[in-house]
Amino acid sequence: MRGLGQRLALVGGLCAAAIGGLAAPPQATAAEKFKIYLSMSYIGNDWQAEAANMVKAMAAHKSMRDKVDLTIQVAGPNAQRQIQQINSMVQAGAQAIVVYPISPTALNQVVKAACAKNVVIIAYDSVITEPCAYNVTIDQEEAGRVTAQWLADKLNGKGNIVVITGVPGTSVDTLRTKAAKEVFAKYPDIKIIAEGVGMWSQAVARTELSKILATHSWDEIDGLWMQVGCFTANTMQIEAGKKPEDLKPCAGEGSNGGRIQMLPIGTEVEGANGTYTPMGAPRISYASPPYSGALALKLAVQKLEGKDIPKLTTLPLPIVTNETVKLCQEGTWKE
Repeated sequence: MRGLGQRLALVGGLCAAAIGGLAAPPQATAAEKFKIYLSMSYIGNDWQAEAANMVKAMAAHKSMRDKVDLTIQVAGPNAQRQIQQINSMVQAGAQAIVVYPISPTALNQVVKAACAKNVVIIAYDSVITEPCAYNVTIDQEEAGRVTAQWLADKLNGKGNIVVITGVPGTSVDTLRTKAAKEVFAKYPDIKIIAEGVGMWSQAVARTELSKILATHSWDEIDGLWMQVGCFTANTMQIEAGKKPEDLKPCAGEGSNGGRIQMLPIGTEVEGANGTYTPMGAPRISYASPPYSGALALKLAVQKLEGKDIPKLTTLPLPIVTNETVKLCQEGTWKE
């Protein structure tokens, strides 16, 4: 995304870009580990849990476990608390901090101070704008733009839509929502009749949709643009008596359940039941890769070892539609 310019995958060696202006961080000897912290903000959704698990798995991998001493702290959706925690990490001797920032700008001062002490700061998914920080992300604007355009095309440029956003204040939410609304603004006959803050959580999305449905019936809604919640929206429509062929088009998250719903009716899926079942739900599905945090940790270690790493690592936008969705038969890495 982000123009899909530089794309890097989570594989062995990464393309290096020369970085100047910072003194080389101290390298660990064979007998010691790099002291690295993971600073998380809001964690009330599945994506953050998956990302954190991948960071922990990376730290425990045989290629990393003798190099990394990982400590995890959670600030919640509170910029001041995250600032305080990062300050404490630096004072405790952090050599690198992998961070999911609650704001692209609020942490800049503490990040700059950390960099001045040769602490490597690398953000994943949501970005930090302080120039000394490193960022691993997708093109969030393209995510908003592509998914909104799909929905506009699906509705033939006309209809009432519901918008469910993400975690307020993050660059991810701000950029996606801004880009999507710019697309919708090109279509005078597309009306946003309701909005909710979904916090990238299926449970919160259900709560927000329930509030919206108190004043707008499903018959008044022609489509949905949801950063997370299409699985839930489809489930709620089925619960309301809608048939699978009558489901509203939804642009949203890349959850496994949501993609199972996208499969053609009749597709055999082991363990499918209830609304976790193929129903041909009209969808475009995308997600920030949760491995971005693990990649950020890997890059942080490379930097501490004296290697150059890119200031910005832009990951590919993983788009799936009804035309491209496939059921994994083996669940293997190769597949």
